[in-house]
Amino acid sequence: MITSPLVPCRLRPLVLLDRDGTIIQEVDYLSAKEDLVLLSGAILGLSLLRRAGLSVAVISNQSGVGRGLFSEATLIGINEHLNAILVKEGIAIDGMYYCTHRPDENCTCRKPKPSLALKAAADLNGDLRRSFMVGDRPCDIELGKNIGARTILVRTGYGQSYDFNVSVTPDHVVADLEEAAVWILENLQK
Repeated sequence: MITSPLVPCRLRPLVLLDRDGTIIQEVDYLSAKEDLVLLSGAILGLSLLRRAGLSVAVISNQSGVGRGLFSEATLIGINEHLNAILVKEGIAIDGMYYCTHRPDENCTCRKPKPSLALKAAADLNGDLRRSFMVGDRPCDIELGKNIGARTILVRTGYGQSYDFNVSVTPDHVVADLEEAAVWILENLQK
């Protein structure tokens, strides 16, 4: 029997994105796909990232399911609707990862805890230390810090009122996802 040596896979940087307030308009407990509205800069930002060959995954807290406000099937339908909109624009998201637990359940998947990012990295052959976390809330920035990624706060969604006196500070602050994509591409090799 002839065997060949294992060739190690080269890990690559990922772009991890919050969903609500980063890609789509913030709606408290979005529960209907008809209420989904893309934010300005989202399409162009995602296009820039994908054209550069970067893997893109969504990491999202969705406690509306755990609170009984809508079902997981509804959440999946909303995510599928978002994917369909993006596919029409020629954009593919490599993975959507979400936590349906309430904050008081103390799970390991709710941001800023790292298990969803670790799952995305395992699924997408990602190197989290070379990755970027983009979001509009302190928990997004804290998740990025927890996994060793560079962090970008977008001033959309809750990012409009981000308090820089909180315990975690982003590496960079931008107006929207388009500006975040430009900064990522400029800093990819740094």
